[in-house]
Amino acid sequence: MIKAVVFDVGECLVDETREYGTWADWLGVPRHTFVAQFGAVIAQGRDYRETFQVFRPGFDLYEEREKRAAAGKPESFGEADLYPDVRPAFARLRADGLWLAIAGNQTVRAGGILRELFTADVDLIGTSDDWGASKPDALFFERVAEVTPAAVDEILYVGDRLDNDVLPAARAGMQTALIRRGPWGWIQQHDPAAEQATFRIDSLAELPELIAKANAAGS
Repeated sequence: MIKAVVFDVGECLVDETREYGTWADWLGVPRHTFVAQFGAVIAQGRDYRETFQVFRPGFDLYEEREKRAAAGKPESFGEADLYPDVRPAFARLRADGLWLAIAGNQTVRAGGILRELFTADVDLIGTSDDWGASKPDALFFERVAEVTPAAVDEILYVGDRLDNDVLPAARAGMQTALIRRGPWGWIQQHDPAAEQATFRIDSLAELPELIAKANAAGS
């Protein structure tokens, strides 16, 4: 049975196109150039943060976030950046009696934005900065399990990445849904490891029916 659904943030709930564009602007490089390099880094299985090193060796993402904030150009996202299937899916899942949470690798600032956007829609919002643990570390998923009022195998973790979301969540004993959108979702879709996901989806709108069928079969 699936009793709780926990969602990643970037490219699961939030379309990060605009935000990565602002990083290209901050670096002073054309947006299409930044995006092309970003995709190449991901396709090679490297940490996405190495993209910044290509354009500015020695780049420190944490320090640059602080500089952007000080310059009045902080990282940000809002209602317009949410994928259109997010709120309808949340409403349907809550109506079906599922416990919902958002948990991802996010800063304190991003956590505040998430709470402004979703406090009325989910039961809990947790971030890596809140917990002092980041995906794909096992400790992050232990935190998810600790705060979720369901057995670990009754939790469905939804994300766009195999390496950060699906595989470590599965190792923690959770069920998983891999959504195909965003850079990782499309680049990693043909990886054989994708078959390990409980569900593979193209939209969050697919989840309510998939969960209902799975629960009916397991009851």
